[in-house]
Amino acid sequence: MSLHLVIIDALNLIRRNHSVQPDPSDIARTIDTTCRTLSRIIDESQPTHIIAVFDHYLQDRGWRAELLPNYKANRKPMPEPLQQGLEPIQDAWWDLGIDSLLSSGDEADDLVATLARKVSEHGQKVTIISTDKGYCQLLSPTLQIRDYFQHRWLDAPFIKQEFGVRPEQLADYWGLTGISSSQVPGVPGLGPKAAKDILNEFNDIEEAYHSDTLLAKYRKKLDEHIEMARICKQVAMLKTDIELGFNLQDIRYQAAKA
Repeated sequence: MSLHLVIIDALNLIRRNHSVQPDPSDIARTIDTTCRTLSRIIDESQPTHIIAVFDHYLQDRGWRAELLPNYKANRKPMPEPLQQGLEPIQDAWWDLGIDSLLSSGDEADDLVATLARKVSEHGQKVTIISTDKGYCQLLSPTLQIRDYFQHRWLDAPFIKQEFGVRPEQLADYWGLTGISSSQVPGVPGLGPKAAKDILNEFNDIEEAYHSDTLLAKYRKKLDEHIEMARICKQVAMLKTDIELGFNLQDIRYQAAKA
């Protein structure tokens, strides 16, 4: 049987629905909106298996903050009404036939990446529903990312146009440029154009660093900041080896009964 696993980046979807609500304290409306959004996603994608992955809002910033102490240090806390509404939202999604996976110690991104990679590497189709371009480093012939809100696929041509590199080079790209929204510094003085130039010539940071042909203007910066580039790349790279504790049979999609 052909398998299609749909993975919902839960807080990504919830926050975007919640941010456009006229009354942020009206969680009932947020629940209704997210359920209608998910119903449309299910109609469009026709999953055989589906799961929503949540970050635990009480957890610390995880292993990435051990590498970079300022990682996501300035992120805004979840609004209290939304925080209180997460359990009712999960219950409503359960009624739609969507189970939830709650992160504990790892970010939801890593749980999504691990599950997506395990399934796609067995030749089965996986769709991640998220606006987060970080997932694009996982792209493969059987793994795709759907930005539901912009009605677009975050595919290899999109990445080429947006960043000028291949999907598998994205962690290196962010290792060089940093990620300002997450307080990942990258290499001082190397912006998107420089990262694109370097990664169009070399496969990754290490190849560039060890090459005799790297342009002098980039050589000086890499020589001074290679360790930070390596750390930032590691932070940007998704983990794909987390123990998940369940199997696909547990998340087979069964439409809610009318």
